[in-house]
Amino acid sequence: MRQFHQARLRDDYVYLFLDGVSLRVRRPTGRKQVQMLVAYGIRQDGSRHLLAFLRSQGEGQADWEALLQDLYRRGLEGRALQLILTDGCAGLAAAIRTIYPRVRHQRCWVHKMRNILEKARKCDYDEVKAGAQAIYLAESRAQAEAAFRRFRARWQRHYPGVVKRLGHDLPELLAFFAFPRHLWRKLRTTNVIERCFVEVRRRTRPMVCFVNVESVDRIIYSIFQRFNLEWKTRTLNLFTQAA
Repeated sequence: MRQFHQARLRDDYVYLFLDGVSLRVRRPTGRKQVQMLVAYGIRQDGSRHLLAFLRSQGEGQADWEALLQDLYRRGLEGRALQLILTDGCAGLAAAIRTIYPRVRHQRCWVHKMRNILEKARKCDYDEVKAGAQAIYLAESRAQAEAAFRRFRARWQRHYPGVVKRLGHDLPELLAFFAFPRHLWRKLRTTNVIERCFVEVRRRTRPMVCFVNVESVDRIIYSIFQRFNLEWKTRTLNLFTQAA
C-alpha cells in the first residue's frame, strides 16, 4: 500500500475523474463517517488507472488540495490533461483552480439534475426535467446555451434560485462540448468513477463498519489494486477512438 501511494505517475493522463465515497468506521465514541477522496485517470489510448485515494474528514478545499498536490508531486503535472470531471463539490472546484488552473473543469450532470429536481414541485417535475435535459442533450454548445435561455425564461419566476445557480454553473456544465462528439455522454458525468464505488460498497457492505481507519485504507487499496490489474489488458475503446 505504501508503494501504491508513493509510485511515480506518468504525466500523460488526458481525463481526470475526481469524487469521494463515504464509509463507516467504528470508533470508541461510536460509529463515524470517513470520506475517501479518489482520483481516476484515463490516457489518450484508453488505458485507465485508479491513481490515488486519501482518507479525510470531509470534502473541503484543503482536503482536495492535499490529494491533488499528491498527484502533482508524484508526476501528474497536467501537461497532457485536458479535462477534470467532478460532482460539483465547491471545495473541489476551488482546489482545482489552485493546482490545475489551466485545465477545463466539467461538472457532473447527474448531480446537477438531482439538485434541480429536488427543488421542483410535483406538478412541475416533468417539465422542469425535460427543460434541463434539453441543455445537455443539445447538438452543440450554442444550442445548449439557447436551451438554457428557454429554461430561464420559463422558470425564472417560479424557481429563481435554481435558475441563478444553473446559470452560474453553466460554463463548467458545458465544457464537454469541446471534445469529440462520441465522448460527450462519458464526459458529462462522473459515472465512470461512480461505477468503481459500486464495487467498493458491495465489498464493504457485509462488514457493516470498519474497526479502525487503517482497515479502511487496506480494503480500499485491495479493491483498487484489483481494478488496476484487470485494466492492464482492458482499455476503454471509446476513448481509443479519440486518439
